Amino acid sequence: MKRLLLGLIGLLAVALVALLAWQAPEPGPEAALHGLASPPTGGDFFLRSQEGPVSLAQFRGKVVVLYFGYTWCPDICPTSLATLSAALDELSPQELAQVQALFVSVDPERDSLSRLKEYAAYFHPAILGVTGSREQLDRVTGEYGAAYRIQPDRGSAAGYLVDHSADLYVIDRQGRLTATLPHGSTPGEIYTVLKRQLEGTL
Repeated sequence: MKRLLLGLIGLLAVALVALLAWQAPEPGPEAALHGLASPPTGGDFFLRSQEGPVSLAQFRGKVVVLYFGYTWCPDICPTSLATLSAALDELSPQELAQVQALFVSVDPERDSLSRLKEYAAYFHPAILGVTGSREQLDRVTGEYGAAYRIQPDRGSAAGYLVDHSADLYVIDRQGRLTATLPHGSTPGEIYTVLKRQLEGTL
């Protein structure tokens, strides 16, 4: 009986190991979202801010940093914008005058232009909050290799959530996408890229 029990335990252990090895884990929201993104090419775009229409072309001569998110974002957006703000603070006033950061909301239904202005300015005066129609947002996210997806409303206090990529896209003075900084980049790493862009060495 003892040998039989030991044998059964051994068989169950082998079956469990085989099952765990065979069953791949479910991809999380980030992995699934990553598949929605296309290779970045960059390009001009037209969006809106509280101050009026915004196009990439109007910032020729400046280094532009794009970040896609939304003001109701519980954690990633505040963290990313705070990190970007810390990098901008490292620039001299003369350098900062040559940089424009854009916070592009992918949730225009809830993010009014006035809310976007207040939210972006809370992190840094050099960050401008912008958004657009679904067509405009789909075009600009596609051009820059970003992605977003609205999740079903599960009755939370904040309402529905929006999964979105969290990279920073750096555009040179001629309007060309030259660098993509992954989420988790440090203020020092962001500052280095901006500094090199301003010096024309990137």
